Parts: sequence; structure tokens; C-alpha cells
Amino acid sequence: MRTLSTVLALALATPAAAATYEVDPVHSQIGFSITHMMVSTARGVFGTVTGTVEYDPANVAATKVNGKVGVGSADTNNADREKHLLSEAFFSVEKFPEMTFASKAVRNTDATSFDLVGDLTIRGVTREVVFDVRLLSPEYKDPWGNVKAGTVATTSINRQDFGVSFNSALDQGGYILGDDVLITLELELVKK
Repeated sequence: MRTLSTVLALALATPAAAATYEVDPVHSQIGFSITHMMVSTARGVFGTVTGTVEYDPANVAATKVNGKVGVGSADTNNADREKHLLSEAFFSVEKFPEMTFASKAVRNTDATSFDLVGDLTIRGVTREVVFDVRLLSPEYKDPWGNVKAGTVATTSINRQDFGVSFNSALDQGGYILGDDVLITLELELVKK
């Protein structure tokens, strides 16, 4: 027997049709992680993110995504590290205040995910990347009448490809930072 909360949740979850969504900047973030000192992982987030997603569950291949991330919103839980990240040695935020992504194609769609191919621009350098994207969740109406959906997407990039090349050799061999950066987008979307 279904509980009242299950029935209400099903009633509020409407089947999605083709729609355009905007990224909810308050409930979304871009996470990143990189190997540090060859023994651990340093993590951070970018809190300022905007963008649009055009999505049709009946035609996932037509999905289009455009987004921007404010580089100055980097948060690593360490003010000195953040200052270094925003400097010329890393993101050069004064010259390049935003990272951007523009999708070009969808591949390998299955029952739970798809690959989103697009151009990622960091520090003025544009490279093609592929995000593994979870299909959008069902739509839900929040208490204020907004229709919401969500998704998570991940990719790994080589930071050297984008000119983010600061590093220092360790006495025992290896380097302070790895080259591969895992990027995780956790997006809550608002239907336009």
C-alpha cells in the first residue's frame, strides 16, 4: 500500500517534456579535485555558476548546454590556496574571470546517462571535453511554485592542456600536483 507521502510525491512529479532550464546558482556547484603531493587529494568548489540546459527526455540527443563559472568563486577552505589559485600561476582571474562550456553533441545515450561533448574554455584556451551526464531527474514543484529537476555530470581534464601549469618537483621524485583534474557538476535546474 502506498503511503500518503509517496502518492503526493508521485502527484507532484510531472513527466518531463522538452523544456529549457536555467541553472539554480544557489543550489548548484562545480567541484574539482586533484592529486596533491602524490599522497592525497585536494578538493574545491566554484560557487558561482550560470547556464541553460535544453532537454527533452524523448530526444536526449538534442540536449544543449551552455554554462559559465566565475573563477573568483573558488573555495578550497583555505584562503592562501585560493589566492594562489586565482593568481597568474593558475587561473589568472584578472585576465580570465570566467570558464565557459558550450555543448556540441550527445553520444552513447543509455537508460541512465549520456556523453555530452562540448568546448570547455579555461584561461582563454578552448578544448573539447566529454562529460558523463546522468539523465535529468523527474521534475518536482518546490513550495514556491518553481519546477525543478537535477543532474550530475563528471569529466576529467589535463590542466596542462589549458595552460594551468604551475608545479614543483618533490625531492623524492614526482610533483606537488597531478595533471588530471576531476570536475563534478552538481546542478539543480529551474524550468523556464
